[in-house]
Amino acid sequence: MEHIVIIGNGISGVTAARHIRKNSDKQITIVSAETDYFFSRTALMYVYMGHMKFEHTQPYESWFWKKNKIELKKGFVKTVDSKNKTLHFANGDTLQYDKLIIATGSKPNKFGWPGQELNGVMGMYHKQDLDNLEKYAPDNKACKRAVIVGGGLIGIELVEMLHSRNIPVTFLVREQSFWNGVLPKGESEMINREIKKNHIDLRLGVNLKEIKSDKNGNVKSIVIAETGEEIECNVVGLTAGVSPNVDFLKNSDLEIGSGVKVNRFLETNLKDIYAIGDCAEQHEVIGSRRSIEAVWYTGRMMGETLAQTICGNRIEYKPGHWFNSAKFIDIEYQTYGWVWAQTKENEARFYWEHKDGNKCIHLNYDKNTREFIGINNFGIRMRHDFFDRVLNEKRSVDYVLEHLADANFDPEFYTLHEAEIAAKFNKENNTNIQLKKKSWARIFSRA
Repeated sequence: MEHIVIIGNGISGVTAARHIRKNSDKQITIVSAETDYFFSRTALMYVYMGHMKFEHTQPYESWFWKKNKIELKKGFVKTVDSKNKTLHFANGDTLQYDKLIIATGSKPNKFGWPGQELNGVMGMYHKQDLDNLEKYAPDNKACKRAVIVGGGLIGIELVEMLHSRNIPVTFLVREQSFWNGVLPKGESEMINREIKKNHIDLRLGVNLKEIKSDKNGNVKSIVIAETGEEIECNVVGLTAGVSPNVDFLKNSDLEIGSGVKVNRFLETNLKDIYAIGDCAEQHEVIGSRRSIEAVWYTGRMMGETLAQTICGNRIEYKPGHWFNSAKFIDIEYQTYGWVWAQTKENEARFYWEHKDGNKCIHLNYDKNTREFIGINNFGIRMRHDFFDRVLNEKRSVDYVLEHLADANFDPEFYTLHEAEIAAKFNKENNTNIQLKKKSWARIFSRA
């Protein structure tokens, strides 16, 4: 019986295992050094914030694996011997495979800061990070202040987590405005305001110089590079992005760039070895997407796609249209298609912001053909299926505005803003876009 070994029990590896099992009776083993069972990584913050327990982050009962004949092995893979199709573990164990799937995910970036290995320094990616956070920041008595370094999605999640336990937080962001390498100016400034409104000490345009230690090897303070200011703290969160977790493969025969290089079929340069999820790097970028995408849903899609190939139906990985969602403290965020931080030559933009300062949409479209390119939503939830269809059909920005109410996902009795948005667009662009009758009916029914 063919033995499929998967290194990594995140969403990519577990999805691959589940779908291989659905379509075959192959022997399947999942290897992980992190936890015994698969858990939802994005739910870690809600465990710390008290909304759930860690066991609630595990989608499958412990009996699921045995019932579905998926073997679990806990251990750290030290090397991959591709010639003999053997994994060598740090504890001396070995495991043979017929086909190998590498799904080892990401690891937090560290940039050689002095003190980055001190007690109380952590990322927020693994279960061990959650354990460390409970140890060093259980409350605002044990942790008088935390400093978070890095202004991405993980950084602001960690800020919110600590803030939920009334721990004072200083947030160091090297950009001049929060996440402005991804977000256009209006959205970035909105999130700056949201952070400050929650009494977070936001420091823009600064970098970490060093982390200082007390006599016991614990964090005592940090120093800001630009000013030399020293800030006393007990916890430092390093959230300056992630990179593929592939260090253990550097001496193998696999082709490694930033991640494990794969083709459109998720195949590596070595026969019977594949890579999926955050650790996989596309040889050729797919459309406007990135060669490495550390996103939950793309990892799941890769797992589903590769399972088909493993089971004899070789198909190409096609991620479809870009979308993502997140939450910036109290402001929900969604993006569909592309709204770059900077406008491209062929693009036109439309930005609407509510007077309360915590809702906006930002539309991007081709200024010549008027084809819709993408939308950012902040504080207003929109339907994924609507925008997926609009992008597939190459609809115009006018069509999107006419049907905005059909896209709206907010529940009954929420205040709707389609009429105001369309009116502003008409005024700025000298157009006469009219909301469709169905959309107007929805507005009036909820007034």
